Amino acid sequence: MKTRKNAGKKFQPYNSLIEQLAAQAADADNKVLPEILVITTFPPRQCGIATYSQDLIKALNDHYVDSFSIKVCALENKNEKHTYSDPAVKYILDVSDPESYNQLAQAINEDDNIKVVLMQHEFGLVHESVSNFNFFINDVKKPLAVVFHTVLPGPNDELRANVQHILDRADSLIVMTNNASDILVRDYIVNRNKITVIPHGTHLVAHTDKNELKRKYGFEGRTILSTFGLLSAGKSIETTLDALPAVISNTPDVLFLIIGKTHPTVALNEGEVYRDSLIAKITELGIEENVKFINKYVDLDELLEYLQLTDVYLFTSKDPNQAVSGTFSYALSCGCPIVSTPIPHAKEVLAGETGFTFDFGNSGQLADRINTLLSDEGLRRTMVLNGLHKIIHTAWENSAVDHAKLLSEMGGIKLEYRNPAVNLNHIKAMTTDFGMLQFSQLNRPDPTSGYTLDDNARAMIAMTQYYKQYKDPEALRYINIYLDFVEFCQFKDGRFMNYVDINRQFTTQNKNENLEDSAGRAMWALGYVVSLSNILPKDITDKAAAMFQKSLSLTKNIYSTRAMAFVIKGLYYYNRKIKDADTLIYIKLFADRMVQMYRHEADAEWKWFEGYLTYANSVLPEALLLCYTITNDETYRDVAKEAFDFLISQTFDDESIRIISNKSWLHRGGERERYGEQPIDVAYTILALRKFHDIFKSEEYLNKMEMAFNWFLGNNHLQQIIYNPCTGGCFDGLEEHNVNLNQGAESTVSYLMARLTITKYFGNADMVYFRRKQRAAKIAALRSLEF
Repeated sequence: MKTRKNAGKKFQPYNSLIEQLAAQAADADNKVLPEILVITTFPPRQCGIATYSQDLIKALNDHYVDSFSIKVCALENKNEKHTYSDPAVKYILDVSDPESYNQLAQAINEDDNIKVVLMQHEFGLVHESVSNFNFFINDVKKPLAVVFHTVLPGPNDELRANVQHILDRADSLIVMTNNASDILVRDYIVNRNKITVIPHGTHLVAHTDKNELKRKYGFEGRTILSTFGLLSAGKSIETTLDALPAVISNTPDVLFLIIGKTHPTVALNEGEVYRDSLIAKITELGIEENVKFINKYVDLDELLEYLQLTDVYLFTSKDPNQAVSGTFSYALSCGCPIVSTPIPHAKEVLAGETGFTFDFGNSGQLADRINTLLSDEGLRRTMVLNGLHKIIHTAWENSAVDHAKLLSEMGGIKLEYRNPAVNLNHIKAMTTDFGMLQFSQLNRPDPTSGYTLDDNARAMIAMTQYYKQYKDPEALRYINIYLDFVEFCQFKDGRFMNYVDINRQFTTQNKNENLEDSAGRAMWALGYVVSLSNILPKDITDKAAAMFQKSLSLTKNIYSTRAMAFVIKGLYYYNRKIKDADTLIYIKLFADRMVQMYRHEADAEWKWFEGYLTYANSVLPEALLLCYTITNDETYRDVAKEAFDFLISQTFDDESIRIISNKSWLHRGGERERYGEQPIDVAYTILALRKFHDIFKSEEYLNKMEMAFNWFLGNNHLQQIIYNPCTGGCFDGLEEHNVNLNQGAESTVSYLMARLTITKYFGNADMVYFRRKQRAAKIAALRSLEF
């Protein structure tokens, strides 16, 4: 034991570090998050920008944790006053009152915690006080980002001067279409580098069956056309009414839904004059049985269901300068074929068999477009799929990523992603009473794809992980289903088959492919189940142990590198609960084979087991490291670390993970393909990083684990989410320009394995508490060295 007399000099660095850590802990306890102030209309005010801002703020708060605090300055005028229940509303700006502008500017400037101001701009919101507004933005001394909801081409001198004033003052400009960006560059004086295009956000939906929703709302047997939004003359609903007789003659069961109440400002100034004129026209045309008003401000969930049951969505605005429409975006995300007037947004999105446009006010042309779509189900399906692929990048989650990236750069804010809640809905939907289906079309399970041992083995691991963390008894049902499927695929002699069709017959694929990897995955899954015999029912673990032993002797003939690694993982977990000499023999057998392969292939530049990097690469060094934990053979440890560090040097940059492309793999001395990333490789990397962190206690591995998981949440080259929080599914891959929207078993289960693995490490609201405990433990450990 060290004495106190030596502590003064020898341990001064430790004392300094203790003081530093204690100061960090105190700072964490008293942490005030940097503030983003959003100046906007806000609910309960009913307008498109208010809804837009509410959705954006929710997405930002849902997507990030311990990063920022978002506050709102709600815009009002002398005719529209509201009471705000949302605690995010910090200020109110009365645009009719010049002094209100002065007070707000002073409050912003005096609040050191406000790091950046985000302003939702529409001239209609400040039309009565443009000069006061211009003085206000000059007075605000914080970084200012301005979102232009409308950008008018060919401005007159007065409009150009007012817009130019904003362009000159703003530090960043946000528009929602490329066309709007082009107008700012062409018709105003602005550098394109100052402009960021962030499309209007949309909601991810689960794409519920259309006929089921029609029954729910009493529209069974009807062909549904719809439009929605706060009603005003600018919507030009009469264009559709005039087109309906020609549509009804071809499709008598058609029903046109006009969804939404009259715009509050219109109702205040004009009453229901416009709606009454539409009712009169309906009567005049004799189409009362084919039109229905949903005359209310529809809640979001109900609105999304109305759109999902729609067969064709109609957008008939008569304003050629309307830059973007939230209603249009929502309809696309709900899988609606669209017929629209040629506003800039429509022309951008509907090109390439995504929808139809028609000339402003041309009812005959509109009727022709509708009839073409209603008579061609294949065309509608094509347009739906094309539209979904085009619109997915505009999901609110992706909009949040784009906004956060920009605002964090402006305000010096460090971003930390929030882990999504664990959601098993899609896994349950993909699972029949026989097993987990292989593929899905979007989020709809595809029974024709059949089943695989691979998917069901992985699903058994993931669901057992889930049961370990949450002790949810319903999980046992799914563990039993997957275990029974693995048993179905195991022959009496211990061999495994992989492919099973929907009729529960083994397919010819089993004869044409090497099944060693599938067998290895099954052994991993069985061993993992056995390792949790202290919490799982005995009948489950006994069955898994018997199946494991039944196939173990066959594994000695496996030479596939990945198959050996999977078997090692199974042996490692099996050994946690059942100790026998055979386990150690097999572990050393496979570990020595892997070391031999490594020494045969590795050189000074290429430190790997093979002459190429393909799929599931991280499982190789991870498995060898597991061998070290059982045998204490340092050769296994050293080779594992050398190989793994080489792998992460090939798959990480300073900001994100870039896994090996599934298009061409990476051969020694060859060129690397940049695109083609799959969730399974990211998930396996996370599993390996956790084990290397646990053994070597290196913070680098922990940081890379967080970086890798954030790939699912938008930290990738497209800055788009790969995990779908709406369904609980995971998209099947990340390509050069798009995300593969299908949500198959492999990707969805891989995500769940990754999500459950990182739970205790980062990304949760309670991580602040966890990190305080870590700091406290470090302080205690360092202090113990003084004595």
